[in-house]
Amino acid sequence: MEKKNNIAVYPGSFDPITKGHTDIIKRASKIFDRVYVAVLHNSAKNPMFTIEERIELIKRITGEFDNVYIDTFSGLLVDYMEKINANVIIKGLRAISDFEYEFQMALMNHKLNRNIETMFLMTSAKYSYLSSSIVKEVAKYNGSLDGLVDERIVDDIINRAYKA
Repeated sequence: MEKKNNIAVYPGSFDPITKGHTDIIKRASKIFDRVYVAVLHNSAKNPMFTIEERIELIKRITGEFDNVYIDTFSGLLVDYMEKINANVIIKGLRAISDFEYEFQMALMNHKLNRNIETMFLMTSAKYSYLSSSIVKEVAKYNGSLDGLVDERIVDDIINRAYKA
């Protein structure tokens, strides 16, 4: 049997990246030879940060991981994965409510490309309530971001929230 590539993609909008996202990246980096954090370009959303800004924020936080790469894509995830020769999609789950949608996406991605599998990683319990939307809401109303995002990007989020 041919050995598979040990390359995973962790896709998302990461607007902004939270400690929950970072937890998944750290854990995935221990499992896979390479992990691509792939920032989705979604024209249907009105993001707080541009794609370039999100990539820069993620790079600032993940620089310590030798096997984590930051990239962007648009279109079908399976097409992007084929391009970089990846075979596993990483999805973080916070609760059962996340599972239903992510399970449907996993089945569709597998239907589109039978060589691609999805691995679900449960978010650590201390981050199970956390989402980028919550972070933006807290920042908008001048709440503390302590423990929600990496300290290295707190000022970026607060400054952007005040401009919105």
